[in-house]
Amino acid sequence: MERKELIEIVHQTRTLVMDEANSRAVTAKGTADFVTKVDFSVQDFLKKILFREYPGISLMSEEQKENEIGPDTDTWILDPIDGTTNLIHHYQHSAVSLGLYEQGEITLGVVYNPFTDETFSAAKGCGAYLNEQKIQVTDQNDMLRTLISMGTDPYEKEKAPENFALFQKVFMECTDIRISGSAALDLCYVACGRLDTFLERNLKPWDYGAGSLILTEAGGKITDWNNQPLSFDRNCNVLATNGLLHSYFLENIVND
Repeated sequence: MERKELIEIVHQTRTLVMDEANSRAVTAKGTADFVTKVDFSVQDFLKKILFREYPGISLMSEEQKENEIGPDTDTWILDPIDGTTNLIHHYQHSAVSLGLYEQGEITLGVVYNPFTDETFSAAKGCGAYLNEQKIQVTDQNDMLRTLISMGTDPYEKEKAPENFALFQKVFMECTDIRISGSAALDLCYVACGRLDTFLERNLKPWDYGAGSLILTEAGGKITDWNNQPLSFDRNCNVLATNGLLHSYFLENIVND
């Protein structure tokens, strides 16, 4: 499959994502964890198209009960709405994230925010794009001049003291911090130079599937907090940087 083909498929979800009535149909899955009819409608729509056009590829998706992935199994990794809480509150910072996992790695990725009409995309070895303009990470290596995005790990509120101690540590060393509520978009913002680094605990494969490729194709680096490649069969603590800041975060922030 070509990158532009996947973009065309994902763009067809625009009307579904922007359906305000369905965004108000909310069900709680757990602590600070919600799903709307939009999540299900986008998932069902894409699943139908992908299974029809590419019947040999399986699907891993946030709102699907059974999710398994193997190193030899080609798999779509889908987050139908990354930033569901934002969607519920009409914050307009949510995205459809779809990546293709082949032979142990992500080879194709699209992250689409219809509210801003921005499409981030990448194919393995072919660079990363924002609305067909090539993008790259920043060359910032001075922590005091960085803009950092962090996630709050809202599903594990009992870890708030630990998480916000980390926030304080980062805040004291950078220019400022942002919390966006969408890991997929945070990864893309590092990729296009709007952010210098993004980090968050306990992310799921669909949070970083497509975005991880977009970031690396833009010249960035993404690992877990032990500097190991991200896993796609379990949750990970994610560190995504412009590459120049990676060792600093590993040595002085997340493992200090």
